[in-house]
Amino acid sequence: MSEKSVTIQEWQTLEPTPGSPLAGLELKEQATRRIAEELTKSGKIGILELRQGLAVRATSYVGSIKLGQIRLTILPKVAAEPLLTLLRYAYGLRRLTLFSPVAHGYAPRTFQDLLIHQLAAEAAELLSRGLHRRYEPVHDDLPSPRGKIDFQSLMRQGGLSQARLPCRHHPRLENILVNRFLLAGLLLGVQLTDDLALRTWLRRLAGLMRDTVDPIRLDGESVRHVRRVENRMTQAYRPAREIIELLLDAMGVALVSTSISTPAPGFLFDMNRFFQALLSRFLHENLEGLTVLDEFRLKGMLVYDPLHNPLRRTPPVLRPDYVILNHQQVLAILDAKYRDLWETPLPREMLYQLTIYASSRFAGVRSAVILYPTVDVAAREARIHIMDPLKGQSRAQVILRPVNLLTLESLLAEPQGMRQAKQRRAFARALIFGDTSQVPMLL
Repeated sequence: MSEKSVTIQEWQTLEPTPGSPLAGLELKEQATRRIAEELTKSGKIGILELRQGLAVRATSYVGSIKLGQIRLTILPKVAAEPLLTLLRYAYGLRRLTLFSPVAHGYAPRTFQDLLIHQLAAEAAELLSRGLHRRYEPVHDDLPSPRGKIDFQSLMRQGGLSQARLPCRHHPRLENILVNRFLLAGLLLGVQLTDDLALRTWLRRLAGLMRDTVDPIRLDGESVRHVRRVENRMTQAYRPAREIIELLLDAMGVALVSTSISTPAPGFLFDMNRFFQALLSRFLHENLEGLTVLDEFRLKGMLVYDPLHNPLRRTPPVLRPDYVILNHQQVLAILDAKYRDLWETPLPREMLYQLTIYASSRFAGVRSAVILYPTVDVAAREARIHIMDPLKGQSRAQVILRPVNLLTLESLLAEPQGMRQAKQRRAFARALIFGDTSQVPMLL
């Protein structure tokens, strides 16, 4: 049976109605059903078998996944080029020339292709400069002595038995950890992409390295090892290492535990992580005179009664994504949620979480803000008042504030100058204090 391809967008729901690509499809194998159940339980994708076919509900995860003979591709709403600008900014990637076939109408088809294109460009840049080399200790029997003769080895072998001498020397080698990790990342990209031109490019780059570099096994331990040895001499490798980590994480590789990776049947990247990293860097760089605290712990808000805690459990700690300070004064509490709340309703769990923040009146703040992404120029701020049911007065409020990703991309794509810096600062303050309608659209 040939493979069936189904493409949807993030947060889109596709029903098995007549004419739908999901009509008549079914998960025939028990293993495939278990994968679908796990994906649904984890909240990454909702997959439901109905009599008419499959129903699929996408969330904040994008990428592609294989379920038996079905290949499901979830695309982000933002087009490839603006999304690439935002990705580069969020993760500190370089502005390298990508999409050489773009002039012929080509663009990456999936989100992983976008990342893999950037990885290939990073690798090509490193190869053009020359791979980093390091003096490594080598023990070898050489016909022409080099370095120091290892007399202890010579004595252990009972003197000269061949026209070679055991030597210890330190040649400059390319077969070091950062290069081995990079080569393994390129080979991983070959496995993850279905694009023939991209695969060819990756294989060509890997071929240029294979004569002098051996690939390393990609798992949580190798990632931590590469991070530990990173220094100013290997700083140019950091963007490639970041991309490889993103690819591994989206495949299900454990980067925190010491266990070997558990690959998922495809590639699923959580856009929540990207959106939070994007806003974090933008706010840190553009809120002049203010301090941004990421995932600040609101201690003491939820406390177990010591007389009624039989299992001695630790109380949960609330962590809003950002707390904004002016010196020691708290100005705002914000959460980044990758869900277009202009197009889709506000989920109850999001509302309840922000209601707790707002009702706490932490440091006197009586509101909490949800920053959500959108590409709709009509999107405007919405406010939900938390009322006192007895007095009928507003106790606090939850604010739903849109972040137009196309506007943000335009601000980031502009060359840095005094005018651009002023516009970025204005946009950042509008995200914190509202009135985004006053920020110019640069499209």
